[in-house]
Amino acid sequence: MVQFTSRGALLGVVALLSAVATPASASAHGRPPVPLGDRIVVTVSHAGRADGTYVLRCHPGGGSHPDPADACTALDRRTVWGRDPFAPVPPRSLCTMQYGGPATARVTGTWAGRPVDARYDRSNGCQIARWDDLVPVLPDVRS
Repeated sequence: MVQFTSRGALLGVVALLSAVATPASASAHGRPPVPLGDRIVVTVSHAGRADGTYVLRCHPGGGSHPDPADACTALDRRTVWGRDPFAPVPPRSLCTMQYGGPATARVTGTWAGRPVDARYDRSNGCQIARWDDLVPVLPDVRS
């Protein structure tokens, strides 16, 4: 009798876990679940023909970005534990006084499970290097 009760409890737990593991939105509405991959939105201004807003999806790749495969690969390479691939230039950095043009960009969304809200410009040597390090996520505007 004790074994039957334990087995019944075990079957109840298994049934509960399988109900929790199945996404309700997929089964209840007959639609596939929304992909859980990374998604960022890149908005570029003052960069000439590259101006616009692009969606980049990775894992799996896609979106309206002009080169999602290379952009996702570049971000994957930059993604290292403990390092933000979209980090700003550290305060008090020594940067060359050069101007890389009026281009600006904003990157928002989610990458590696973390929210992203980063701004880019080409106002000095450090900012130019930061931008160039993110090509092809950002357009290559080097002259």
